[in-house]
Amino acid sequence: MIKHKLLAITSLLLLGASCAGDKKNLFSIDDSKFKLLYHQDDNVSLSVTNKKDKSIDSIAYFNGDKRIGSVKGNSAFNYSLKDQKLGYQNLKAVVYFEGDSTKTESRIELVSHIEPKLLTYTILNTYPHDLKAYTQGLEFHNDILFEGTGNGAGNGTGERGVSSLRKVDYKTGKVLKKVELGSDYFGEGITVLNNKVYQLTWLNNEGYVYDAETFKKEKTFKYFKKMEGWGLTNDGKNLYQSDGTERITLLNPETFQQVDFINVYTAQNKIKAVNELEWIDGKIYANIYQMDALAIIDPKSGSVEAVIDLSALKKKVTQHPDIDVLNGIAYNPKTKTIFVTGKNWDKMFEIKINH
Repeated sequence: MIKHKLLAITSLLLLGASCAGDKKNLFSIDDSKFKLLYHQDDNVSLSVTNKKDKSIDSIAYFNGDKRIGSVKGNSAFNYSLKDQKLGYQNLKAVVYFEGDSTKTESRIELVSHIEPKLLTYTILNTYPHDLKAYTQGLEFHNDILFEGTGNGAGNGTGERGVSSLRKVDYKTGKVLKKVELGSDYFGEGITVLNNKVYQLTWLNNEGYVYDAETFKKEKTFKYFKKMEGWGLTNDGKNLYQSDGTERITLLNPETFQQVDFINVYTAQNKIKAVNELEWIDGKIYANIYQMDALAIIDPKSGSVEAVIDLSALKKKVTQHPDIDVLNGIAYNPKTKTIFVTGKNWDKMFEIKINH
């Protein structure tokens, strides 16, 4: 008896799964005419394939969780991509048919309409930099250079250092003030806002707020979701955080909750591994990890407007076993110039971008 009941239950479960699967496979968003890449001035025509010739009452279309419109029957729905964020558009159709409903999904990729300019630069000055500093964040505040470091290798022997937050005399490379993180914490990007220093950690899902004068830690904050901490900057109101992907998130500096986000794109593809950030004249300048280059990004759209190839700078620093990638951008409002360095570099360069 028990054996028969088990067989009956199993049969019902399999039948239920089969019916659900059959219903799910009745329709699909027709992607036969989708383009490989879209721009914000494009429209996309949406309809569904009706594989079993079912009688469709209506279809509701969504982009992510946002309803974008509906049609009677299976007439085409014309969707304008104007004002949509760059990146993948996760399209969903909920099909109502013969007293039932099911959903089907597809996606398209929205890229920038801008072809980035390749800009050159001029080296104005070269300054000493602590070879042991595994630079993660760099920023000027009141003509003092603030630097955040991670606990990467940094003494030529492969031994790991200690993450820190520092004030540095940029002309001599002398460390004026330093506070260290515990060995379990890998320091990442920093920024200074309203006389407070904000510092991220890589994998601990938390960051810190310090008094900019005393370096007294005032607060520990949790990230709004599970994510890696990479770069950090601000526009005078909000924080901008990178997480090792193409996304830059705007954060409220009081609550550390997400305000908005952008995805960083060129006209061909997304730019992964956005790293150290700096706000300069209304644009975001970003290191792209492993690229030894800077990207100039529109903070409203995420479009890469220009690229500066700085790979030649690495050849100008002392070569040693622990040398690592270009990382660190600081704009000095007093000199109106940009300072760049790298992880375990013994030099920092003051440069001018040739627009």
